[in-house]
Amino acid sequence: MSRPKLKSAREIEAMRRAGGLVADTFRMLEPYVKPGATLRDLDRLAEEHIRRGGAVPAYLGYGPRNNPFPGTICASINEVICHGIPGDQELREGDIIGVDIGTFMDGVYGDSCTTYTVGKVADDVQRLVDTTRDALNAGLAECRPGQRTGDIGHAIQTLAEGRGFSVVREYTGHGIGKKLHEEPTIYHWGARYTGLKLEPGLVFTVEPMINLGVPDTELLADGWTVVTADRRPSAQFEHTLVITQKGHEILTL
Repeated sequence: MSRPKLKSAREIEAMRRAGGLVADTFRMLEPYVKPGATLRDLDRLAEEHIRRGGAVPAYLGYGPRNNPFPGTICASINEVICHGIPGDQELREGDIIGVDIGTFMDGVYGDSCTTYTVGKVADDVQRLVDTTRDALNAGLAECRPGQRTGDIGHAIQTLAEGRGFSVVREYTGHGIGKKLHEEPTIYHWGARYTGLKLEPGLVFTVEPMINLGVPDTELLADGWTVVTADRRPSAQFEHTLVITQKGHEILTL
């Protein structure tokens, strides 16, 4: 593993703009996340908003040349953990949907995810969503100089498993900047005092994926969509952040 490159003040400022547009796209989308909406409609709205903001969608066309991702957003309903393809599926009362949005502007990327509830959801599913948000915040609380990446994963794992949920192992947070995926890898599980030491200028995502049932995953035949092995619901929240002298700054608020 190569040592990640620390970002300059100019790069961080550009990433604030890219991340700010991601956050603004979530605010625009929220009223449209309701029963009867199609994932394709949400995808179209997000693409139009991102392009109006002077950026291009980061995920559209991303990946291998023979199977690039076909959407602007990743739209992951219920048992879909991540990388759901936005097609003609309609949202229904009681669904949850993880929406992952990326932008590319001024030579850098912004990346974030949130899980929306569609109307009233089952109590255990609401606890899953709330726990996943809390797990992200527990991980972010460890993001300051001198801490290590293992401290982030340990905090997330301890909170989620302590409430009876499981943590996805195969999909992780990552460094980000001029590339969408860079070093370091941020695991959402692990041991304290292990991993890379955090220092000012390091930029990465924290994006726990928490399951209601088992942690095991399955990749579907489309080569993108990842689902829970037991087909029980999964939730995800994500922010991009930079380590600062005193702590961290979230770049996707």
